[in-house]
Amino acid sequence: MSGAERLRVLIVRTSSLGDVVQAVPVLTALRRALPAARLGWVVEEGYAPLLAGHPALDDLLPVALRRWGRAPLRPAHLAELGGFLDRLTGFGADVALDLMGSHKGAAIAALSLAGRRIGLAARCRREPESALWINEAVANEAPHAVDRYLSLLAPLGIPSGPASFAPEALFARARPPLPAAVAAGGPYLFLHPGAAWGNKRLPAATWADALAQIARASGLRAWIGAAPGEETLAREIAARAPGSAAIAAPDLPSLGTLLREARLVLGGDTGPLHLAHALGSPVLAVMGPTDPGRHGPYRAPERVVAHRLPCSFCHRRMAEPRPCLTAIPAGEIAARALALLAGNA
Repeated sequence: MSGAERLRVLIVRTSSLGDVVQAVPVLTALRRALPAARLGWVVEEGYAPLLAGHPALDDLLPVALRRWGRAPLRPAHLAELGGFLDRLTGFGADVALDLMGSHKGAAIAALSLAGRRIGLAARCRREPESALWINEAVANEAPHAVDRYLSLLAPLGIPSGPASFAPEALFARARPPLPAAVAAGGPYLFLHPGAAWGNKRLPAATWADALAQIARASGLRAWIGAAPGEETLAREIAARAPGSAAIAAPDLPSLGTLLREARLVLGGDTGPLHLAHALGSPVLAVMGPTDPGRHGPYRAPERVVAHRLPCSFCHRRMAEPRPCLTAIPAGEIAARALALLAGNA
């Protein structure tokens, strides 16, 4: 066995959902190139079910930075943090891959005590000053996040492609059945209308109109994901779109099942849309403030509806949708969805 095969490699990508999903090809590429290496991943506890039991992953190191941050001095949280740091150093990483480009990710890589801490060069990072925490910088400004992540394998002599999400390996330990009402209703569309950015959320009336047009032409029922905090939005769309209904997605594994079984998943530039694409489900993303070439479904430009306006792709977070989204008509979304369903897109 060569020294390279005995490497212990730690992936640091804690959040958010879409970013964790888009980092999965790094794991599959590492395992393909280093079949005997020990591979670990630091991820926020809420996203751990996505990776738990993944056959390419030896050690999953959940972290609760978001929860701890709400009460950082609580004794129980300090004890949990100490336990995490013990597990982090106990992994014994030779290489830490900082896929975050931030102080948080680079600090975790440094705290792992890995001798090699690989990350993007300062000019390519979200927080340029965080490059001080790494000791091997990769200058790569590839448009898409997946390709930027894969570029960090170059110092290890590992080819960046072909990129694989290995959908059969995701949610290996958590695959709940479809809700009974969904299973009984036959083939369906799934819409995830929510987004953390207000300007990534298409108006409810537009979504409802698009769903109604798709239903009339295809006969498919639409289930609208009601994620925690987004129940009102889901119910509003369902009330406007005849034959559709809101469905709770209370946790990540339940959402994964709904996405995996859908005939088509619609949404914006959000984690659930990227998750559906990684799971191998057909998707259609409606995008405005973010560039499809950088943030759209990986290598699937035909699965995006976007208008290029002077204000488009600003990558600025705002409270309400702007013309880059509001100018997209429901009919255009429905036509593209129907073409995808027919296999003509």
